[in-house]
This record gives sequence, C-alpha cells and structure tokens, in this order.
Amino acid sequence: MAPLADLYQVSMAYGHWRAGRHRTPAAAELFFRRPPFRGSFALGAGLAEGLRGLRAFRFSAADVAYLRSVLPSTIDDAFFDYLATLDASEVTVTAIPEGSVIFARVPFLQVKGPLLVVQLLETTLLCLVNYASLVATNAARFRLLAGPDMKLIEMGLRRAQGPDGALSASKYSYIGGFDCTSNILAGKLYGIPVRGTIAHSFIMSFRCLEEVQPRELLPRAGGDPVDLAALAVSWLQRVCDLLQTPPSKANQGELAAFVSYAVTFPCDFQGLLDTYCVRRSGLPNFCAVALALHQLGYQAIGVRLDSGDLAQQSKEIRRVFQACGAHFQVPWFGTIPIAVSNDISEQSLEEFRKEGSEINMIGIGTNLVTCPLQPSLGCVYKLVEVNGSPCLKLTEDEEKMTIPGMKAIYRLYDAAGHPFMDLMALEEEPSPSAGQELGIRVLGRLEETTKVIPTTVEPLHRTYFRDGQVCEPLPSLPEVRTHAQVSLNLLSPAHRRLHEPQPYPVAVTERLHRLFLELRQGS
Repeated sequence: MAPLADLYQVSMAYGHWRAGRHRTPAAAELFFRRPPFRGSFALGAGLAEGLRGLRAFRFSAADVAYLRSVLPSTIDDAFFDYLATLDASEVTVTAIPEGSVIFARVPFLQVKGPLLVVQLLETTLLCLVNYASLVATNAARFRLLAGPDMKLIEMGLRRAQGPDGALSASKYSYIGGFDCTSNILAGKLYGIPVRGTIAHSFIMSFRCLEEVQPRELLPRAGGDPVDLAALAVSWLQRVCDLLQTPPSKANQGELAAFVSYAVTFPCDFQGLLDTYCVRRSGLPNFCAVALALHQLGYQAIGVRLDSGDLAQQSKEIRRVFQACGAHFQVPWFGTIPIAVSNDISEQSLEEFRKEGSEINMIGIGTNLVTCPLQPSLGCVYKLVEVNGSPCLKLTEDEEKMTIPGMKAIYRLYDAAGHPFMDLMALEEEPSPSAGQELGIRVLGRLEETTKVIPTTVEPLHRTYFRDGQVCEPLPSLPEVRTHAQVSLNLLSPAHRRLHEPQPYPVAVTERLHRLFLELRQGS
C-alpha cells in the first residue's frame, strides 16, 4: 500500500537520509489536546485500520516514479532506491485498546522505529484515527442521551463526506453504540446489522388500489390465497369507525403502497406514516393493512415518522395502537415499535427525554456522520524521543507543549470502580501500586504536588505491532463495541455527563515532571 503521507514528510525524509540520520531510533506519540464536543472524553478508534496500514506500508515502483516527478530534480537517485526498500518491519506500536475511553494529552498510541519511517507514518496514522475517534465519540454521546434500550440506526450514507467517509461513519458509529446501519456496503464489509424502512417516494408512486399487483397473499398457516387489498379496505372501515375519522380522508395511493409492500414483505411489514396526514391517512391505512395481515397470521414490525413533533405524535400513535389492540383483541398491536427520523440531533434526544415519548427506534444521519458540533478531533503526532534522548516542543501556548520521553500510561481507579485520573510515567519507572500513595503533578497545575491513593491501577498500553506484524489478537467489531460501552459505563457520572462535565485530570509523575523542567530550562 502506498503510504498516505503529505509531501513535506517525504521532503523531511530526504533531509534525514542525506544527513545519515534516517536510521536513528526515534519515538512519537499520537494524542488530542482538547476533549471533543465540550465533553470530558473521547473513544479511541481506528487502531485496527492503522495497524493494517503499517503492515502494508511500502513504496511501489509506481509510487517511487511519481515521487521522482514531483520532488526537485536535485534529489539523489539513491534516495529513491532507498524508498523502494522501506517497510515497517522495525516499527513497534503500543496503544490503548480500541474502543477505550481516552482523555486529552494522553497518548492513544506510541510509535518507535527508525526516525525516517516514524516521520513518514504521521499522516497515515492521524488520518485513520482522527475521524474514526471523532465519529465513535459522537455516536457514544447519542447513545448516552438515548439510553441503553433505545434502538439507534445510522443512516448518514447520503449526507457523509464521500463514500469513504460514509463507510467509516457506519463502522465507527457502530463501535460508539449504534445498533445498525442503513448502509448495505458497510453491512457487507464489516458485518454490521443493516436495517431500513420505506421512503416517501415508494408511497407517492401509487395512486389507487388497482395498481397493486399481485394483491393476493397466502395465509401463514396455509390455505387459499386472499385478496389483501380487499381485506384491507374492509379493515379500514372498521378502524375509521373506531378512530372516528372518515375513510374518504385516507389517501388511496398510500393504502395501495402499504398493501403492495405487505404482499411483498408480509413478515416485515412497516409503514411510513407522514407522506400525507398522519392522523387521517397514514395511521388508519397502516392499522387497516396491519390488521388484515394479522387476520392471515402475520405481524407488522413497525412504523416510522419523518416530520412534525415526533415525541407528541409518537404518544398519539401509541394510544391508537393500544385502542386498536384492545378493541380488536390483538394484544401485540399496542406494542408496535415506533421509529423516527428527520435531522435528529443531540438537542432532539434531550427534548424527547424531557417531553416523554413512545419512540422505540431513532434514525440519525447528518448530525452523526458530519459531526457538525466539532468537525475534527484535532489529534496530533509529536516526536518525544530521538536517539535515546527525550525531546520537547516548547511554545508560548502551554497547551501545545509536549510531554517528553517514552511513557507508560496508567489509569487510576477509586474505591467505587470509577477511573479518577490517568497518569503518565517514564517507561523505565516502576509501576505504581494499588493502595500506595503517589505524589504526582496534574497537567494545568504543575506547580503543586498532589497526593493520591488509587484503589486499582490499570496499565493502558499494549504492544500491538512488532517486527512488521500485528502481535496482539485484534478483537472483532462487536467485541470493540462491547468494550466501548463497558469503558463508558465505568466513568463516574460527573465525567460522563455531556454538558459541563467535571474535567478529567491527567497527571505526570514527579520524575517525568523533573525531566520536563530540565528540558524546558535547557532550551
């Protein structure tokens, strides 16, 4: 696979090569500076894709020929010959497991290897992790707002930033807690459950019942075929009598569309109720066809709303379903699932919860896949060590200063089992112990020492890539999804809440703090 890199990385690679520094040992780390969406956390995602990219990292003859055409003609031919030999066989990657909650300034992954290769991997890894983590985090926020029992369907394919963005959105929304996707290619590639209803265009394409062909349906238990259209018309009169609405107000094209769909999918019949008037047309027509199917032994699986006051309408629809179920002695009818869509946002979910609703499934597209509240996570990739010497980026903006050296990362838990702090230590330092008092420095208030006593200490980084191969078994997508929900559930409510959460502290050991001061004073 051709490296996914920016031109300046190849230019810098030539500088390293010409100076004879290209094989100098180096280390870099990937992290973000601020938590997204004004929350306290992100979900780390894209690791598996990054590892696959590392395994395939090489310059083909065509890649080298292209670089010859765009780089200055003064570049030594031997450099291009060297590029043709490159791979990631001398690279080691440690990382926090994919799907884990991660926090600002804490390295999601660390990369060690020859300086030239470590430098060339920067954009590849940033590209594969940045959006993946952002959309997984966005999905997790929707899941937290919706609650554990609500079904969430990702339906952003037509709104995403191109086909690659759409596939990534489907995959990482699933990791973040969505149940399924409308994207059939994502379903095929990643094994994500796919779901869909029908569109207004299908309903609008019918004008009358005479257009329905075929119109007969075999009873589920066997027997002679039944004219479902005629049966639905008879049920429509009974439903309208119950609802006290005239059958003439029910759109005949809509009824035809429902009958046609029911004949085609008798075990999976669902209705889109708002092509015309929900109360006078969509709802009576759906109930008529669903009851006709019930008479033949089938059970409708749901309805969808795509406009209007979704919470209020869901309650009105539930009352109608319950009334029909009681009046016509069909117990399951009152529990027919109600799905909604229509530019759903975090604010929409907050309003549903505040008002109360009878919604069972929510389809979310634009506000999930485009992440309009924050279009980029802002991950960065910074050198922290060259030739065994820690290095530090100094800047007047303290937030942009890096933390030097190769590190071990620990998560500290309190007695309730909640993580309360992430701790960065130099790689060679002894691991902190549970129940042991630690003197640490919290980022943002480094001038003072803080004492903490963790109940549990968890090392966060694992070695995933060594000698050109993935060396840690990678979990399946459902396993990553489950891990993400476990990781989120471990957070304390103060850190998990989406609005004005309590900032999550990240700290360094006293030894790492001393190194930081020494490098800063020596610069």
